[in-house]
Amino acid sequence: MRIQGGQVLAGGGFVETDVQMDDGMIASVGADGGNGRSFDARGLYVLPGIVDIHGDAFERQLMPRPGVGFPIDIALQDSDRQAVANGITTMFHGLTWSWEPGLRGAENARAVLGAIETLRPTLGADTQCHLRYETFNLDAESEVTDWLGARRVGMLGFNDHMPSADAPPRTRKIAEMAARAGLTVENFNALVERLRGRAGDVPGSIERLAKAANAGAVAMLSHDDMSPAQRQWFRALNCRVAEFPVNVETAEDATRAGDHVVMGAPNVVRGGSHIGWVAAADMIARGLCTVLASDYYYPALLLAAFRLAQDKVLPLHQAWAYVSEHPARAAGLGDRGVIAAGKRADLILVDGTDALRPKTVATMANGRVVHLADSSRLH
Repeated sequence: MRIQGGQVLAGGGFVETDVQMDDGMIASVGADGGNGRSFDARGLYVLPGIVDIHGDAFERQLMPRPGVGFPIDIALQDSDRQAVANGITTMFHGLTWSWEPGLRGAENARAVLGAIETLRPTLGADTQCHLRYETFNLDAESEVTDWLGARRVGMLGFNDHMPSADAPPRTRKIAEMAARAGLTVENFNALVERLRGRAGDVPGSIERLAKAANAGAVAMLSHDDMSPAQRQWFRALNCRVAEFPVNVETAEDATRAGDHVVMGAPNVVRGGSHIGWVAAADMIARGLCTVLASDYYYPALLLAAFRLAQDKVLPLHQAWAYVSEHPARAAGLGDRGVIAAGKRADLILVDGTDALRPKTVATMANGRVVHLADSSRLH
C-alpha cells in the first residue's frame, strides 16, 4: 500500500510526501513508484503508531463495577478496538498481579496473560504484557521468574501499593481495594497486617526478579518512586524507567542519569493530576518527563500530544515522540516509533483540523489496516 500526499512525520519534522509499505514494513519514504493499493492522505498527518507502555483501562472491561465480571476475551477484544481507534498500535496491558485476591489476584493474572497470548494474532494492536508486580506478592516470585525466562512478559514493573501511613494517597482507599478484592474491610486489613510482617523479604525478592529480567532482556519500571535514593536503588538493578515519580526531586535524579520518566497522558489532557500531583505538561516543559502513557484512558495519548502543541509546550513533531519514539525506546523496541525505511509499518493518519479534538482516520499496524473511519480515501 502507498500512503499518498500526507504530512509525514519523518526525519525530525513534517514533510508532504508518500510512504510505501510492503510486507508489514515501511519500504520507503518519499520514493516514487510502488504497487498495490493507495490511501489518499491529503490534509492528514501521517504519524508513527502510538506505543502505550502502561494501559490498564482494560480492567474496566473485565470488571466495570466491583464484583461484576465479564469474560476476558470479550474485555480484551473490546479494549483492542478502543486502542486502535485511538491510534495505539503497540499496547502493553498493565496486568497487576497483587497479594490481593479478586481482580488483581493470581487466578486472574494467569488467565489474562494466557488470553493475551491466545488472542494476540487476532488483535489489531501488537498486544503485550506489562506485568505490574506487587512487591509484597512474595509467594509469586518463582512463577514470575518462570514467566520472565519464557519471555511471556514484555515489561516488568515493580509496584508497592501496600497501604501504610506514609504511602501515596491513592493507596489509602481501603474500602475500594477491599471491594475489588472481594473482601470485607476487616478481612482486608487483616491480610495487610500479615503481609507487613514480611517486609524484610521484599528487597531480596526484587533483586532476584531484576536479575531474571536482565537475563531475559526484559525492560523494568519502578512505580511511584518516592525519593532520589529509591530511584538510585532501582537504577543499580538496571531498572531504567521511573513511572509516576511522586516529586520533582526524584524526576530530576532520573533524568540526570538518563532514565525514562513516565507520566500519565490524562494528566496532560485534563490540565493536571486528578489526585493533586505534579502537572505532566509542566514536567515536560522542564525536561523531567520523557514518556506519556494512557494509564486509565486510551484516548488520552492522541489528545495529549496535540494538547502539548496547542498549548505551545512543544511543537507537534516533538510532542509526538512522547507517545511513540520514546516509549518504544523505554520498552526496548527498536523496530518502531518512527517512520523510516526498514521499520514496522505502524502508522496512523490523523485529521488535526480541530487541534483539541484530533480524529484518527486510519490505523495501520504491521502493514494491516486495523481501523478505518473514512473508506473513501482507500483506493
